[in-house]
Amino acid sequence: MMNSIKIGNYSIGIDRPPFIVAEMSGNHNQSLDRALEIVEAAAAAGVSAVKLQTYTAETMTLDLAEREFFINNTDSLWHGYSLYQLYEKAHTPWEWHQPIFDRCQQLGILGFSTPFDATAVDFLESLDVPCYKIASFENTDLPLIRKVASTGKPLIISTGMATIAELDETVRTAKEAGCQSLILLKCTSTYPATPENSNLRTLPHLRQLFDVEVGLSDHTMGVGVAVASVAFGATFIEKHFTLRRADGGVDSAFSMEPQEMQQLAIETQKAWQSLGRIQYGPSDAERASMGFRRSLYVARDMKAGDCFTPENLRAIRPGLGLSPKYYPILLGKVVKKDLKKGTPVSWDVI
Repeated sequence: MMNSIKIGNYSIGIDRPPFIVAEMSGNHNQSLDRALEIVEAAAAAGVSAVKLQTYTAETMTLDLAEREFFINNTDSLWHGYSLYQLYEKAHTPWEWHQPIFDRCQQLGILGFSTPFDATAVDFLESLDVPCYKIASFENTDLPLIRKVASTGKPLIISTGMATIAELDETVRTAKEAGCQSLILLKCTSTYPATPENSNLRTLPHLRQLFDVEVGLSDHTMGVGVAVASVAFGATFIEKHFTLRRADGGVDSAFSMEPQEMQQLAIETQKAWQSLGRIQYGPSDAERASMGFRRSLYVARDMKAGDCFTPENLRAIRPGLGLSPKYYPILLGKVVKKDLKKGTPVSWDVI
């Protein structure tokens, strides 16, 4: 099994609290001031990093508004847009990256991005990003993965839609191209996703199959799925983030607001702390509670020579007497001295 992965000043692994990423995506709504406000809100909420997406409409698709280049699906959040129009609206201008990353650094969190083509990788290298993320829709783009892996920086890949065979090819390509620190994220590529389609039991299988760190790229609403993922070994959790869903934006409908992100950071840390180790018997913290177990007590005043009966022998709290398991053995036994009501029963009284 791999050792923990180092990204910036953070260590990512099962012996560390989950690494929490706020995905800005297009929630800046084409305002740099809003983008910087999102970074500030994310840092205040307790995330480890803010992630951008680095592309232009031109690097993503063709400027056509027909056939497969136009979103006709009325169930889609983006119905009525051409792909080009959507990416034009959603993209983060490249000249914004440096000020956004600078604000992350000032606030003590990491800033990094998802590149969507080779030119984006070259640009992000010029900004010396600490790691790279590959989106689910690009996880079979082996030339892109080869390009990113060749930087030698940690690589995070969302696994949405990928078969085991495709993932095997992706992981082999990344490692052969020089990637030594790889994290695979369980991801359901629907927007929003449902808990029923999250299939978190895949996480330990991913870890075992590819011998990598694993995490969750989560598009469900709320924190429940992300918190549950920690119990299955997720060490890296990514959620879309906005200031207010009511402000709109291409991804706002399935993005978390600051209070929710803060709750996510708190509850995933609690989930991680709760994993502990295999433990039976009283813990050090429980020893003081041992006295509140039931035990055998004299329930009525008794004289020497009396026998224990259901009327004068009871299993009650606290736990200073013999264990209740000895109750049937003691019934009918003769006491050798006077006993007051409320005396804990011990072997030396019979």
